Amino acid sequence: MIAVVWGASFAAMKFALQAGLSVGAMLTLRFCIGSACLGLLLLALRVPLERRSVTDGLWLGLLLTAIFWLQASGLETTTTTKSGFITGLYVLFTPMASVLLGHRLKIAHGLGAVVATGGLFLLVHTPGASFGGWNRGDSLTLICAVGCGFHIALTGIFSRRSNGWILAFMQVATIAAVSAAITAILPAPHGFQTARAALAVPGVWVALAYLGVLATALAFYLMSTLQAHLGNTEAAILYSLEPVFTALLAMTGWVPGIRERLSALQLAGGGIILGAMILAEVGPAWMARFGDSSPERDG
Repeated sequence: MIAVVWGASFAAMKFALQAGLSVGAMLTLRFCIGSACLGLLLLALRVPLERRSVTDGLWLGLLLTAIFWLQASGLETTTTTKSGFITGLYVLFTPMASVLLGHRLKIAHGLGAVVATGGLFLLVHTPGASFGGWNRGDSLTLICAVGCGFHIALTGIFSRRSNGWILAFMQVATIAAVSAAITAILPAPHGFQTARAALAVPGVWVALAYLGVLATALAFYLMSTLQAHLGNTEAAILYSLEPVFTALLAMTGWVPGIRERLSALQLAGGGIILGAMILAEVGPAWMARFGDSSPERDG
């Protein structure tokens, strides 16, 4: 469910931006709605505030703020489908970030990165276009994916010592507060100046409600309660379906103003990226099983 919800969130963000909302206004409204929902849940569950959890959530929230600004800014000039697949590369960047934090890089992760690079080339390459079709939005989204890798790696560290509910709320609330502060000082059309007209566009509030309630509050709630029943590999494979749902929705044209078509090579590139993401997660387990097998055991 989270993969489906997040997959559709790319189209919802693209719709809000095309309606005239600035990146800052869209993010501020989305995360204000999300933090309000999570705040009510915290009050209902009577979760106590712990200093370490608040501090860890604040640091993760600052990192997430940069990630979402990069992603939303990238969506202004790249397609919904490409944004989904490029962002999904966080599955590969996560183990690489873990190496910088002191963990060992596994062979499958390196192979996955090489395979994903080939898929990314097929996905974004446009013959005859400047830089092969790679644009500023693609670059911002790729940096966003790297940031997601560090966020996931740090979350793995912080979640072992902090309350998951507080981490979730603090991250969402931090994004809302920082985005509001930044947007308030930005000149037109990057600030709140065009927000009133954009909010009058039919469907914009539906998109914002979807982003705030489902893609933020509900998604964080499901992650914090249900992922404990899954292994990391199982969860990562399920999350890797996110760009698939993004592409399918963008190609259907169900979201007004968003109808994208992919060539056979682009579809192949997206499929290769998905395969690389799965390889990066299940590869280590496969290799360990193969390495541990012996004729005596197999017999």
